[in-house]
Parts: sequence; C-alpha cells; structure tokens
Amino acid sequence: MSGGEKLRISRPIVVEGRYDKARLASFLEADIFTTDGFGIFRDREKLSFFRRLAQKDGIIVLTDSDRAGFQIRAHIAGAVPPDKIFHVYIPEILGKEPRKHAPSAAGTLGVEGVPIEILRRAFREAGVLEEKGGDRAPITKADLYRLGLSGGENSAEKRRMLLRQLSLPGGLGTNALPAVLSRLLSLEELEMLVSHLSGPSDEPRK
Repeated sequence: MSGGEKLRISRPIVVEGRYDKARLASFLEADIFTTDGFGIFRDREKLSFFRRLAQKDGIIVLTDSDRAGFQIRAHIAGAVPPDKIFHVYIPEILGKEPRKHAPSAAGTLGVEGVPIEILRRAFREAGVLEEKGGDRAPITKADLYRLGLSGGENSAEKRRMLLRQLSLPGGLGTNALPAVLSRLLSLEELEMLVSHLSGPSDEPRK
C-alpha cells in the first residue's frame, strides 16, 4: 500500500476531538465523529446518537492512551452493546504535539500526534479494515434538497422533525446528515418518513 493511499473503513469511528478527526481523515476514508472530549459525559443526546450509529454494524472507538482517554472509552462502552463496539488502541509514546505549549499530564502523544504509519498499523491489528459501501445507494445532499430537507423555506423545521423522529441530535447539520442517514435508512425509507412529516414527497429519484 502506498503512503498516499487511504484506508477504507465502513464502520463509523469515534474519537475525542477535531484534531484527532483531522489526523484520521488524512489517511482514512471513513465517517468520523467526535466526543468533544469530556463533553460526552454531559451530552446524553450525543451518546444516544452513538448508540444509534452502532445498531447496524457497530462503531469503532479510538481515544488517547491516557487516563482521560480510557474514561471516555469506558463511558461509550457502557452505552453500546459489547458486540457492537470495536476498540482500536494506540501505544504510549512519550512526546508533545507541536500545537501544544506543554505535554499532556501523562506526557504521551494523543491520537493527533501519533505517526500515521503507527495509526495505520493499529487499525490493521484491530481487524476493522473493511470496504466501504454495499448494495444500497447512499443518501446524498441532492436527496436532502429534493425532499425539502435543505435549501427550502421550511427545510430547517422539516429537518428537525425528522431528527426527532429518528432520535438523532437536533444540531446535526446537512454536511454530516447524508452519511448518518445512509447508515440508518434506505432512500425509500427516508422518502416514506419525509412524506409523513409534511405530505407527499417530490417525484421519485431517477
């Protein structure tokens, strides 16, 4: 595998923060979500969201290998069935990320600072590398627009109604929504749900 080729992972990945997400996105083709650090302990809606994401094929959890990281990992594991959570671990490497003024309390690198080749190996060793996609066509931003979930006068309210019905976070934006919906529904199921929100949906997808 060449250094620039991205690994493809079908299951959603949960990391602690946006810098961790950016690090993984540099070499992975996957849907990556953040806990906002310890924010996950206060955000029941997000924890419920992770539980929903895990229902079909499970989720992958990757946190820093320090005390805080293991606490976050354990909190998520307590909300997701054991057979629906896949753990990826990074080794303890002494060091400090360039953007930080001081090392972490543990003195080790977090996910954002671990060399990419070590992260690649961690995913391989965890056995979570799978081809993305499948028989079902993904839901796209164009589908959201066609169904009145974006770009229209009442789109925001319609979207909020849909998110409530699916028990998804109300703040889920249109950039992330297609990937999330694609994991939970087929396009036909989405069209049916939308039709019950505010009358018949637009013409069928061609």
